[in-house]
Amino acid sequence: MIAAATTAQAHGTRPHGHQAALPAYDHVVIAVFENKQYGQIIGSSKAPYINQLAQGGASLTGMKALTHPSQPNYFNLFSGATQGITGDGCYTAQSMNAPNLGQELIAAGKTFASYNEGLPGEGSTACSSGKYAQKHNPWFAFSNVPVTTGKTFAQFPKDDFGKLPTLSFVVPDLCNDMHDCAVGSGDTWIKNNLDTYAQWAKAHNSLLVLTWDEDNYLGSNRIASVFSGAHVKQGTVDGAYNHYSLLRTFEDMYGTGHAGNAATATPVTGAFDTAAR
Repeated sequence: MIAAATTAQAHGTRPHGHQAALPAYDHVVIAVFENKQYGQIIGSSKAPYINQLAQGGASLTGMKALTHPSQPNYFNLFSGATQGITGDGCYTAQSMNAPNLGQELIAAGKTFASYNEGLPGEGSTACSSGKYAQKHNPWFAFSNVPVTTGKTFAQFPKDDFGKLPTLSFVVPDLCNDMHDCAVGSGDTWIKNNLDTYAQWAKAHNSLLVLTWDEDNYLGSNRIASVFSGAHVKQGTVDGAYNHYSLLRTFEDMYGTGHAGNAATATPVTGAFDTAAR
């Protein structure tokens, strides 16, 4: 089903401006990876599976992260602002109450979860554990997002994708997200863990999004972002986009308010075929 987003005010968030007409997906899965320039991913022989998804879906050519280091970018993507976070140190769990994507979805009657590889257990707010790092998981910072929405990756419903929430984040561990390990390791991880969902999504009104937090500090912070699934327009999408743009896109899909700087961001409409609307 394709539907124009309708405005539904989330608690603590005020809807702003026109909401783009976008597919109303049953499920959206957003997987976030680490510290790679656009050219290290798109067109790279080291990332064959990602490029397969990009060629069969939509790839943003002008996507940029907003800052360095990693953690503030995750907060930008989730809440439209850094919330005062400037480094990668551990934050105090449940200490913030600013509007954010998880809170907005729940207030709009939708469902939200995150699947965090290496998380010690559901709802754990640990700073670190093995290859798990809290700095890549901003949802635990917010008191208006139940900690129980923070799942382990083992809880990702690989045998029944219909059990997925409306929108979820997938965060691999420090190796599989390409932070500590090579691009090829992450590419293989995506293929092994998300390909079945990616194929299922095309026939089940669902979407897979791959994006990165930042580049490797050696470029202009240009990063890859790929959309694969139902109602995705095959090809490249030009234009200047950032993490606020992605947040705005997800908000407009479900008619929520707009958190922080997403209120003035441009949604990524060119990636989607809305002809059937």
